[in-house]
Amino acid sequence: MSDNLDQNTPPAAPAPQPAKAAPSNWEREVLEKLVFATLKEQKASRRWGIFFKATTLLVVVFALSAYFDFSWTGSDGETLGRHTALIEVEGSIESEGSGSAAVVIPALNKAFSDSGSVAVVLHINSPGGSPVQAGMIVDEMIRLRKGYPGKPLYVVVDEICASGCYYIAAGADRIYVNKASIIGSIGVLMDGFGFTGVMEKVGVERRLLTAGENKGFMDPFSPLTEKHKQHAQAMLNEIHQQFIQVVRNGRGKRLKETPDMFSGLFWTGAKSIDLGLADAYGTVDSVARDVVKAEDIVDYTQHEGLPERVLKKFGAAMGAGAMKSAVDTVKPSLR
Repeated sequence: MSDNLDQNTPPAAPAPQPAKAAPSNWEREVLEKLVFATLKEQKASRRWGIFFKATTLLVVVFALSAYFDFSWTGSDGETLGRHTALIEVEGSIESEGSGSAAVVIPALNKAFSDSGSVAVVLHINSPGGSPVQAGMIVDEMIRLRKGYPGKPLYVVVDEICASGCYYIAAGADRIYVNKASIIGSIGVLMDGFGFTGVMEKVGVERRLLTAGENKGFMDPFSPLTEKHKQHAQAMLNEIHQQFIQVVRNGRGKRLKETPDMFSGLFWTGAKSIDLGLADAYGTVDSVARDVVKAEDIVDYTQHEGLPERVLKKFGAAMGAGAMKSAVDTVKPSLR
């Protein structure tokens, strides 16, 4: 029986084998970390490389622009032969910008001294500005006209030539306008604001200490005394007479003086011709073609170089601009 039992009993299931341990991933994790660290380092290195290359390129551009004078546009007149020299004056006549003496005078000298230039044309579009800058420019114009008697200097007006701009134009041989141009405004002004009433209302007291009785002259936070007003008016009258004399000397017998001519009024280009403030209608092209008889035009305008433009763009002149604004409130203006 035991034999039958042994025969009918199913064989015992084999004992389970112990599970094999999963292979470790630490080698792969370490390798991935190394790869990512290497890529990160390469990206950082590449960024720094781009930065240093860009910086080097910028330095090279600055150095080249400082070494080579890129401020003159147009071709060299010596290579073009006979031509009309052009100088553009746009905007206010101030110590900075295209209307400053520091920009216009070098351009005038280059244009007159070029043996290929037959005549010089100032193409002007300005409402006026500083009597000092205008006076410096017109003095140089007169000097160059005497030094180069065979080379005429013409002014061509675009939209407007008023006040300080006309101060300059009066120093030319002839003035050409459009019939709708604005010409004149032969006068001087000094403007500002007085805040004493506002200060009293808000309870603010002005505390100004000076060494010198008149050191606080034209202070907008102090009352304007009659003495200071008369002194300022005397200065304006003196500058006005200087302006009038420049116009009379420049225009000569062509000028048909009227009671309002030196009052600060302005006229159209058509009326300015009738008054002798201008000579004829004309553009830069028509003057070069019909008057100068040299249609090739070479631009001698002095423009800001790359360093100046970049520095101004990033605000390097902000301090100077703030100081200029403070001074502008108390200085005479031909405007």
